[in-house]
Amino acid sequence: MACRISELVIDAEDPDRLAAFWCDVLGYVELAREEDGSVQIGPPDVGFGGAQPTLVFGAGRNPRAGKLPLHFDVNATDRDQDAELARLLALGAVPVDIGQTGGENWHVLADPEGNEFCLLRAQLKAV
Repeated sequence: MACRISELVIDAEDPDRLAAFWCDVLGYVELAREEDGSVQIGPPDVGFGGAQPTLVFGAGRNPRAGKLPLHFDVNATDRDQDAELARLLALGAVPVDIGQTGGENWHVLADPEGNEFCLLRAQLKAV
């Protein structure tokens, strides 16, 4: 028997703002809101325990200098990479320079709180 990732927990200065951003990026919906200010989001009509992990944005932030040890990679499901990049930028993502040469087939971006993620080239089927 093996484990699988059921949820990812992310500290956030503004859990509502990050939850809204990532709902727009991933097509997720808000699943739960706790008294401590945390917000859980996940796939619509599935919720916790489905094939895709849910995300929990918890109130609180311990700023960390330098590159984070974990980041998300995302792929478009219904458009090409250029169109998805334009959509993500319109949602509030910002480009990040981590020393790319310009020849990479991915884009490094940051969410509204500066958490880095990459938009990869391949288009995937929606789950």
